[in-house]
Amino acid sequence: MRNEVDVKKFGKVAVLLGGKSGEREVSLKSGNAVLAALLRQGVDAYAFDPAERPLNELGGFDRVFISLHGRFGEDGTIQGVLDLMGIPYTGSGVMASAVGMDKWRTKLLWRATDVATPEFEMLNANTNFDQVVEHLGLPLFVKPANEGSSIGISKVKSASELPEAYALAAKADPLVIAERFVGGGEYTVGMLDGIALPIIRIVPKNEYYDFEAKYLRNDTEYHCPSGLDPAKEAQIQQEAVHAFDVLGCKGWGRVDFLMDGAPENPESRHYFLEVNTSPGMTDHSLVPMAAKVAGMEFDTLVLRILAMTLQDASRVE
Repeated sequence: MRNEVDVKKFGKVAVLLGGKSGEREVSLKSGNAVLAALLRQGVDAYAFDPAERPLNELGGFDRVFISLHGRFGEDGTIQGVLDLMGIPYTGSGVMASAVGMDKWRTKLLWRATDVATPEFEMLNANTNFDQVVEHLGLPLFVKPANEGSSIGISKVKSASELPEAYALAAKADPLVIAERFVGGGEYTVGMLDGIALPIIRIVPKNEYYDFEAKYLRNDTEYHCPSGLDPAKEAQIQQEAVHAFDVLGCKGWGRVDFLMDGAPENPESRHYFLEVNTSPGMTDHSLVPMAAKVAGMEFDTLVLRILAMTLQDASRVE
């Protein structure tokens, strides 16, 4: 999309960044990249850190670009505030943001609508961990249900590691998931205005795609084109749009999935993992990477995301 939008229509724009979650530092990087892109295109945009300014000061803005990650940013809370204030904002609304943040409830909805997702069990302090291992096998992953950026996640290789992995995840969230290991590779597909972007295959040099591999290392490999069988890629893109829509998501976002076999094998099966309703926009981020392969530079992508706030009549004053 060429920059055909009259940027004056946006009015005064707040870029929400930072915040109070465990992903604050990543959000600052995302938000500053978005802010710079908007300013380069003549948008009257300003940084707004809700950890440092009262939210009532948002009343002086015409619309908001949400670059917050994690709790109080992509879990429906800030979306609810903005709805009450009548301020249009980027991305999904209250319900979809809240459900998308909660990996357990996401899985429940996906199961109910025949979206493939890895087998799992919920853990608590009284769980019989031996039975979990018997059911899910080893290795398996343990993760907090309501965190992002791989915070609190452990790859468990023996039953003796499971209690410690549970304790680590429970520090981040009382809802803890144990998930069956699917070992054919990690992938993601970006969503933009109802369209699936090219799929990215992620090849970390760490054992899995953890926080370090996402944000700190420079040796993580990103393959786009993904190397998937073309027919398989088209199928997954279509199903990813459905998985996104089932949760009520809109605007833009990302759907992560795993494969159980080689990418070029059309018989390999895929399992959707989670939805991110406010993806990263850093120099390591995946949606900008896929958009670029689709022919859309970063500045154009940012403006297109913001332009969706003009199209959404339900959020216009």
